[in-house]
Amino acid sequence: MIETISDTTISGLSRRLVALRIEGGATTLGRVLTLVIPCTLDGVEEAIEAANFASREHPMRVILIALPGLEPGGRPGPGASQLALVPREPKDGLDAEIRLGGDAGASQVIVLLPRGAAAAAPDRLVSGLSLPDAPVVVWWSDIWPDHAAETPLGRLAQRRITDSGAFLDPANRLRALAHDSQPGDTDLAWARVTLWRAQLAAALDNAPHCTITDVTVSGTPDSSSTTLLAAWLRLQLGVPVHRREMPFDAGITWGIHSVVIHSPDGDISITRSHGAFVAVEQPGHPRLEVPLPRRPLRECLAEDLRLLRPDELYQRVVTEGVPMLLGDPTTDILILPEELA
Repeated sequence: MIETISDTTISGLSRRLVALRIEGGATTLGRVLTLVIPCTLDGVEEAIEAANFASREHPMRVILIALPGLEPGGRPGPGASQLALVPREPKDGLDAEIRLGGDAGASQVIVLLPRGAAAAAPDRLVSGLSLPDAPVVVWWSDIWPDHAAETPLGRLAQRRITDSGAFLDPANRLRALAHDSQPGDTDLAWARVTLWRAQLAAALDNAPHCTITDVTVSGTPDSSSTTLLAAWLRLQLGVPVHRREMPFDAGITWGIHSVVIHSPDGDISITRSHGAFVAVEQPGHPRLEVPLPRRPLRECLAEDLRLLRPDELYQRVVTEGVPMLLGDPTTDILILPEELA
């Protein structure tokens, strides 16, 4: 069910939500959090699709604040808004849309379209609609603040989700995060490396006495996940980590291409072979082909919502591992020669 309400107020929306709950016999007691999503009008539908998927695991109230007049920041994903609301004259006011049932997954979705002065204080809009006594998570889906924890919405939240992979220069973005990151901040680029970290941990478990000398991590230049994975390895293994940039014209899939752990006993490598598969090779073991797909947005969001306390490992990787990686002369970027691509 989708219901559009024009020229309303937060108190009016709250009363309507109560009425709909009574009419439908639904309850909010099973909802575990409030997810707030500031986004552009063009990003509304993609954000709702990801939130609805995540709501199957985390029943929640979703509050989207569609800010008219803003251009998407960085590199947003595809998708055009199907929002029934149409931006009108920029006078003060609030239009809204309520989605329940099949149009909201296991959540309640409230889309806010503030105009004029109402758009200048999004935290006030959220305060009146958040579930009582439930954590608040803010996910900036296609607009990204420089200091998430210092924004009005960020100060309301226990967790703040951004995406360094959306920036054209992710290394500089990660350098900034290394200085500005606060407990409770997280990055969708970190969730994208979860499967790679698990595969690497499994490979090293098969070689418990391996002496590691250094590591080479290869990926496309615009992949912040490649840098975060390299920073994690630098922090955890305490050895030099080389980042190798794959040229864009090499037919390489966007993101991480390979990790090679160098050892006098023989290298351990995980290399993208074809499609969603990687080849795992290590001394004394047969070559394996295992699925390692690039995780879609909705899966990364669902993972980030599983932890409502600060992610201590991510915090260490960003504040310690990234400076160690990017500031260490042993981590100079190696550009892959074209003849080897």
